[in-house]
Formats: sequence, structure tokens, C-alpha cells
Amino acid sequence: MAIGDVERVTIGDCTDLHSVDTGMYGTAEYGSVYIVDDERPAIVDSGIGTNYERILDAIEAVGIDAESLAVIALTHVHLDHAGGAGFLAEACPNATVYAPEPGARHVADPSRLVEGTKAAVGDQWRYYTEPKPVPEARLETYDDGDEIDLGAHSLLAHAAPGHAPHHFVFEDPANDAIFTADAAGIWVPAIEEVHPTSPPPQFDLETCLADVETLQSLDRSTLCFAHFGPRETGDVLDAYAETLSGWVDAVREKRAELGDDEAVIEHFAEATDMDAVWGTEKARGEVSMNVRGVLAYLDRERA
Repeated sequence: MAIGDVERVTIGDCTDLHSVDTGMYGTAEYGSVYIVDDERPAIVDSGIGTNYERILDAIEAVGIDAESLAVIALTHVHLDHAGGAGFLAEACPNATVYAPEPGARHVADPSRLVEGTKAAVGDQWRYYTEPKPVPEARLETYDDGDEIDLGAHSLLAHAAPGHAPHHFVFEDPANDAIFTADAAGIWVPAIEEVHPTSPPPQFDLETCLADVETLQSLDRSTLCFAHFGPRETGDVLDAYAETLSGWVDAVREKRAELGDDEAVIEHFAEATDMDAVWGTEKARGEVSMNVRGVLAYLDRERA
């Protein structure tokens, strides 16, 4: 799938569902936004904000005009998922932006979120754009157990706070699918592997593993990854739990060996083999960010 491509999701029981490759970080097959074509047409997440026009083009390609879009549903407020909300709300005047109650204030006023994102992503900030605030009159909050009714489809919100306290997944019973946000890690279609996501400052291993159990308990046949794309559930959740635990153990062991956090970050950045998939800059940036998140978790663990 190339940057800007729009594809109908036909896995499992999925209907009325499309995905678009947003070209996040200038990288193909890294960032997905999903479009649900229903009585109340919806998008799940809003991308990074940069090149938000690709999402508008995708909506149009599906046959939904901007004035008809009714729902912009944000799984959480990290800018790679919520950074485009203000731009899309401005372009789609009848859409309501649904944001998780624990983080909705940052959608209305993104200033603190921008500061935190710059600290978390480092040099990757150059791929971002300053987000536009979403007017409070256009915002509606949701919490664990709430439902966003789209018509034939609905989005059921389930808290998944291991990635961040404001992090949720959406269950779509009609599609027998889950929009996983970051709760199931990063699916890499090119190599058919799931990779960890553990960004600072709020990553927590035990809670992330509990979130995987939440996804397993929902027992849906299709996982719609924000990073990247849909796939059959199969054994990927078991694989992710094992991968994530192994990743934290590896960082813990390397810190004990090297005794210097910057050296630990550099070690894993140098060792990554994801440059063949994402390019050297993105691969190193992704790994470095995830190492920093694990190191922060280990600091809290021993405090």
C-alpha cells in the first residue's frame, strides 16, 4: 500500500470500512486512518495533522462529502492520532469530534501536548505540524463503556491505559473488529510481524499486558491497527504480549550492562533492522523513542 492509497477492508466480516495510508512521517505503511461509511459517516483517528488533505481525499474517494462527515472519533490524544482533528473539523463543519474524557482538554488546547510530543519524538518533530485547537462546541467526550452510534455500526469504547491514561480502543461489533490504536503494537505488513510501541512518558508494561487481555476478551476476528492496517486476529495478540515483555527485558539487560542510558538508546538504534522497511531515519527514531519509554518505565519500577 502506497502513501495516499485508499483500500476497502474485506477481512473477516468487515463491510462499509476503508483505510487510507496517511504517509505519516513520510513513510508508507506506518499510519492508517479508517473510514466507516454509515448513516453517520465516521473516521477513526485523524492522523498527524500534516497532509491531512489525504484523509479528505480518501473520504471523497469513498463517496462521502466533507459536509456529510458526522464523526471524528479519536482513540487517544497523542498527536499521531489526534493531530489532524482541528484541521478536519474545520474542513468538515458538521462533524463532531469525539475525544476520550481523560485527554479531551488537550484537543481543545494542544499546547501542553505539543511540548510533550516534542520531548518524546525528538528529531521526528519535523514531520509534524502545529495542531489546530478543536472548538469546545464541536467536542464530545466519551469514557469506558460508552457507545458512538453510527447507524448499522457503532464504536464501543474500551479503556486501554497502558499506552497512556487517555488511550482507548473501539470495538465495532457489526464488523467483528477492533480499532486497536496502540494497544496491540505495530503491525508491519511487509514482514508480517508485530513490533512493540513503548513511548515515553506513560508506557507501563503490566498495564499494556492487561490491555492485550482486554482485546483478547473481546474475541473479535479482525484487528484494525493504526500502525498499520487491518489483519485477521489469529495469534497476533499472544505474539504481541511475548514481544513486548521480551523488549522490556532486553532494554533492562542492556541498561545493566552499559550503565548509561544514552548508550542504551544508541545500541538499539544501531541494532534495528527496520531501516529496510521504514528507512533509516524513521527506524532509528522509532526505536530510540521506544527505548526512552522503557527506560522511564524502569525508573518508575525501581523508585
